[in-house]
Amino acid sequence: MTISFILQISAAVLAGAALATFLLPGKVKVTRSAVVAASPAEVIAMASSTEGYQRFNPYKATDPNLKIIPFGPASGTGSGFHFEGKEGKGSQTVASVTADKVTYAIDLGPMGQPTQSIAVRPVSNGTEVTWSMEADMGLHPIFRVFGLFMDRMMGAVFTRGLSNIANA
Repeated sequence: MTISFILQISAAVLAGAALATFLLPGKVKVTRSAVVAASPAEVIAMASSTEGYQRFNPYKATDPNLKIIPFGPASGTGSGFHFEGKEGKGSQTVASVTADKVTYAIDLGPMGQPTQSIAVRPVSNGTEVTWSMEADMGLHPIFRVFGLFMDRMMGAVFTRGLSNIANA
């Protein structure tokens, strides 16, 4: 074998791997649910308020130096906060609020702009709270590979947040 042949084979393998990433899903959705002993209205009020959100923010327990800088109104559409911590920096803005759902626009700069929501549904022993995230991984091959691990990573964050809501 010549070095030229080995380089051609290596280039073909790398090109094939890069092309294979386009077979991976371009959109990712992560969802976790839990039942909490609070009314749907209480959960929505807490989730749609910057101060209320900080009562269950799942990143606060894992990052004691997390910086939170509120902006906009105290609650409702347009309220939000900038954050900077060991897991990144960006902003979270309440995009919409209904009686059963709060939707957030997240801006992580070059890492993307996922959408998250906290939805509520009354059940016999409290409120079922569902925390979801949807993200478009685009055409970037590394982001698409990263998307394969999103459920495991964000699922743990959402589970911690739901536990915090239950204890708030």
